[in-house]
Amino acid sequence: MLRPVGGGLYVVSTGRAEQLAVQRGYYGVADEAAIDAKFRATLDRIATARAVILGVPSDVGAGYRRGANLGPQGIRGAMLDADPGLRTWLDDHGVIDIGDVAVCPQLLHDDMLAPAQIAATRQALYRDLPAAFAATLPVSPLSIEERALAAVYALNPAIVPIVLGGDHSVAWPVAAALAAHRTDRWSIVQPDAHTDLLAERLGVKYCFATWSYHANELLGRDGRLVQVGVRASRYPREHWERELGVRQLWANEIAANPEQAIEDMVAHLRARGVTSVYFSNDIDGTDARWASATGTPEADGLTPTWLLALIDRLGREFGFCAVDCVEVAPPLGPTSEATRGTLELAARYVRACLAQIVAA
Repeated sequence: MLRPVGGGLYVVSTGRAEQLAVQRGYYGVADEAAIDAKFRATLDRIATARAVILGVPSDVGAGYRRGANLGPQGIRGAMLDADPGLRTWLDDHGVIDIGDVAVCPQLLHDDMLAPAQIAATRQALYRDLPAAFAATLPVSPLSIEERALAAVYALNPAIVPIVLGGDHSVAWPVAAALAAHRTDRWSIVQPDAHTDLLAERLGVKYCFATWSYHANELLGRDGRLVQVGVRASRYPREHWERELGVRQLWANEIAANPEQAIEDMVAHLRARGVTSVYFSNDIDGTDARWASATGTPEADGLTPTWLLALIDRLGREFGFCAVDCVEVAPPLGPTSEATRGTLELAARYVRACLAQIVAA
């Protein structure tokens, strides 16, 4: 179900050389055999790891502007550029990168597929496996992600997943896995310009615009879904809070009193008995001045300084049970400088979360 870092993107000839270059650089080896050996050795360490990084290079669940499928390799590359010693740091702190979900780029979730399509894609993805075993495996990126996380939890119930997207639909399998495998009072804190609170979009149950709705249902509509930075919504804050029991801090409220906004959020989570946080970080929650390489950049958003302060406070107060960084779309940056800035910022967010995870 998984591939080495960068290998979740399906390429045949065009793009293959670039993919191999990314993999050689990330693993620090020279050839495909060594890449595969490093990847498999990493999987053997799941049971003793503190956290796992998983790339989900899928943007099928996005809107009309695509490109987030290149987010995982872009974020990883920016992390390495910022710290050439990253691999050693990860090893020293028990953080392992288990590669990418194998993405069939036309699929999203197995629930949306006909049996014939599932069978055909299984034959393509798992041709080297015994047919009886292959028949038990999922084929769509979100379904594979959820199954892979379940396998990781089976090996290590205390693991902290760090997911690199991909569009925001990749957060749904994380929430589903947390609900299935954790027994504490976890919460979701979601920096985002949008609410993602539709029950369905054009008849599609799981996508970038619906995942929060279904995650909130898992939480019981009890206020443990906290959305910050909202500023592009069909309805006002009061509608969502009244109808769905979420808590929202809109971007203009935060800008008016940034320090108090963090205090209010911490107090809200404490009042609900929260013991850990899934930090689901849509890059468009950040103001478009700093994060324009995304499908729906929005002005008047959160500042990087505030978000980094939020990560620090949540990590110290509650700890992170899961983290993601999603909707980073390198091809959509208006300039190369804008793309580089977005990737560098995403890398900073991930590293800040990692620092809190390893300090816990």
